Amino acid sequence: MTASQTHPSKKAARLPNMPDHALIGDAAKLPINATTPVISMSPIVVPAPDRIMDLHIRVSAPTAGDNLPIILFSHGQGPSNNLSSLNGYAPVVNFWASHGFAVIQPTHLGSRSLSLSPEDYADAPWFLESRVSDFSLILDELDQIETLFPQIQGRLDRSRVAIVGHSGGGHTASRLLGARGTNPSLDSFKDAREPRIKAGVLLASPGDGRSGDGMGPAAMNTELIYHSHADMAAPALVVIGDSDGFPFLTTRGAEYHADAYHFSPGPKSLLTVKDGKHGLGGVSGYDVAEATDDESPERLAMVQRMTWAWLRSALYPEDKAWSEACTALKVLPSLATVEDKA
Repeated sequence: MTASQTHPSKKAARLPNMPDHALIGDAAKLPINATTPVISMSPIVVPAPDRIMDLHIRVSAPTAGDNLPIILFSHGQGPSNNLSSLNGYAPVVNFWASHGFAVIQPTHLGSRSLSLSPEDYADAPWFLESRVSDFSLILDELDQIETLFPQIQGRLDRSRVAIVGHSGGGHTASRLLGARGTNPSLDSFKDAREPRIKAGVLLASPGDGRSGDGMGPAAMNTELIYHSHADMAAPALVVIGDSDGFPFLTTRGAEYHADAYHFSPGPKSLLTVKDGKHGLGGVSGYDVAEATDDESPERLAMVQRMTWAWLRSALYPEDKAWSEACTALKVLPSLATVEDKA
């Protein structure tokens, strides 16, 4: 008897095309629109004579569609060598772009890919105020960016702009939404609210500084110890992981990252990711250092879909994506919970 007779081969049934990761579990029950292929261009170099170097960005957009709403994305710091740059955060950037947004990612001066030394630059290693300025420059230069990326020329809706940031990038996003420092002697005391940005999402963002109370070693040496969300009046979704201890930033635990929700005026929403840590399931990249103890296709898919839904409704008030997503999430309590305040 031959091996083939002992173990006859089986022809598997042909499967339908799968737009999502096979392991996203219950997150597949959250509503989402159809996907569109994505086109991306990088680096696009935006001249910046008042900056240490010109600004390098990546732009990702769906291959079809006009009047595309814009997401400006601010990366975190992080230990990986490439993700704190225009090359990172593919899991969320590609998702948002495939579902109808144009996403613009700069490489901030604090990127590990640049590794600018505090010995040479007073604002290193985080360059907190430069991060904020990067996005005003991008908005100022959208005409040039479209010219350099002809496939998106004339397709952007400049009246619908949102900011999203993860970790240190969440601090940048909060500043553009109206948060500021409490120390009049520092640049962060200035109002950096960018009126062209209509709404924002803060992913595992630094909380209020409280003059150093409960701050970790990284934050103690930065303007984060004076950070306050009291003036952050723009609409925002705050996303936290309920297991995000991250002592690098705080000794207060996960609640620290919810400060942007609790200590700012409405309208705000708070998405609390069950069992989520600082990577929120893996927003910064696939199989990377930032998410070694946190990677979960299911958590990531939930964050992708819920942030997409919130951004749709924030930029298009008539769009029911957020209310529909929240209704679907209510019967999936093992994934996350939502709070809202007007």
